Amino acid sequence: MKNFILTIGIAASSMLVLAGCTKDPLDNMSEEESRIYITNHDSTAAFSSYSTFSVADSVAVIDNNKLSEKSLSDVDAAFIAAVKKQLQDRGYTLVAKDADPDLGININRIYNTYSGIVSYPDYWGGYPGIWDPWYWGYPGYGYYWPGFYGVYSIKEGALSIDALDLKNADKDNKIHGVWNGLIRGSGIFRPGAGDSQIKALFDQSPYFKRS
Repeated sequence: MKNFILTIGIAASSMLVLAGCTKDPLDNMSEEESRIYITNHDSTAAFSSYSTFSVADSVAVIDNNKLSEKSLSDVDAAFIAAVKKQLQDRGYTLVAKDADPDLGININRIYNTYSGIVSYPDYWGGYPGIWDPWYWGYPGYGYYWPGFYGVYSIKEGALSIDALDLKNADKDNKIHGVWNGLIRGSGIFRPGAGDSQIKALFDQSPYFKRS
């Protein structure tokens, strides 16, 4: 039976800010401090048994649980290069996808859009002390305004990396995931932010190495 272990980390400076006595510490966070790093791995996987890996040549863009496109923007290419570097630094050898790699690496940009309705039907009638008819020269008058309704939409983005066990795929006709990393927060897809984010994600997974 496979057991998966989940690890969640945030920037150390974020922990200090959150522990402080400021009235609203989130207002003072930088984009880097806002990021959350989540890793999940198969506790039965022998990461030292893998020697080679290959990374998909583009990034999958998943929008509301549907594959939207495969992308290779400058930011996407930077993430791919950063993942390759981290795995090579951990002792794995990069090979072409048709060279039977032990591990297959997918990188995904994930977007979810949340919508809702904001409603203030009693706004005008609920604050008679603020809007005073006497002030406008109409003592004894009531006043009326139609309720206020609006629709809002929030789009959230995250970066996900999956490591797939291709070495043992033929044993049961299934490809098992052995590791997943997820980054959430502000400014994830800004140019120049890829190296530090990917390093932080892999630093949280010291078991992910060749030897």
